[in-house]
Amino acid sequence: MARETQSVEFLQSWYQSHCDGEWEKTRGVTIESMETPGWMVTVDLAGTDLAGAPMKPLRIDHAAGDWIECRVENGRFIGMGDPAKLLTILQLFEKWAERSQRIE
Repeated sequence: MARETQSVEFLQSWYQSHCDGEWEKTRGVTIESMETPGWMVTVDLAGTDLAGAPMKPLRIDHAAGDWIECRVENGRFIGMGDPAKLLTILQLFEKWAERSQRIE
């Protein structure tokens, strides 16, 4: 269970570190359900240390109802997946963000 908590705590900390009284007024993080069914996580990267960081798009289709897709597009991290992939999406964002921040 610690890994699950770590990914959520990472996202909370990352978000909080960018809240400066302005960024959060027009930017942020959204987690929403999709009618597919599934999850979509969107993280605005403009004005953050991840703005412009490259990400190789990821798309995995194991079977019907077992899929995940993550990419950076138009200054946003976008992660989508089936109903069981919310945590995986958050973990992928964390790994990508940590790797991208080390490269700079």
